[in-house]
Amino acid sequence: MATFVLTLIIFGLVITGMAVGVIFQDKPIKGSCGGLNNIGLGGKCDICGSDTSKCEDEVDAEATNNATFDASMAYDATKK
Repeated sequence: MATFVLTLIIFGLVITGMAVGVIFQDKPIKGSCGGLNNIGLGGKCDICGSDTSKCEDEVDAEATNNATFDASMAYDATKK
């Protein structure tokens, strides 16, 4: 049991140390391999062509389309 507690404390200290390091570095967290661009998969987005304003417009349009509710497609689980 003492080994488990000691291991738990050590892991806790390591995780806390890493978190403090990230906080004090004040940089965004990024992948260790550089992302999809390093393996040749990065490119233009199929939806927005890498224009972030178009992505936001697309998300807003999808939210608007999903706002309509068709009661005939719903199932009321409270009824027996």
